[in-house]
Amino acid sequence: MNEIIKAMKERRSIRKFKPDMVSKKDIDEIIDAGLYAANGMGKQAVVTVAVTNKELRDKIAKDNCKIGGWDESFDPFYGAPVILIVLAEKDWRNRVYDGSLVIGNMMLAAHSLGLGSIWIHRAKEEFETEEYKKLLKDIGVEGEWEGIGHCAIGYIEGDIPKPAPRKENRVYFVK
Repeated sequence: MNEIIKAMKERRSIRKFKPDMVSKKDIDEIIDAGLYAANGMGKQAVVTVAVTNKELRDKIAKDNCKIGGWDESFDPFYGAPVILIVLAEKDWRNRVYDGSLVIGNMMLAAHSLGLGSIWIHRAKEEFETEEYKKLLKDIGVEGEWEGIGHCAIGYIEGDIPKPAPRKENRVYFVK
């Protein structure tokens, strides 16, 4: 089987990570894969913010948890030490599609490197707040941005989950 198709079929969302930090080399490679995602009109209107600082990572997790309405002891990033936040230009009509493709590429890249990943929502709500808009400005990201999602990555704690059976009758051909 083709390696890329095999990775697509084997990759799973991971919900338990080891606390060990991922190497900078692997993080860079994962982000680079995201930069090569397909994007509307070649606009490349998506940015990625890599969070490896534990204090900031934990604050984002706490805020994400509040938005989700969970008990504050819950970690919506399942212990992953690295959060890759994907944002797109707020006025770009393809922002959600382009950002989604970036996250998909990054998740496949993480899998190919033996790492786990999971897509976590609520970045939109986070980056609508003044606090997170200021964070972007503080790190040099100018303009208006919409949070598309978080790609949490790390070393897998335990086994990779088995795939659910694929549902029938989801493909139709017009000949």
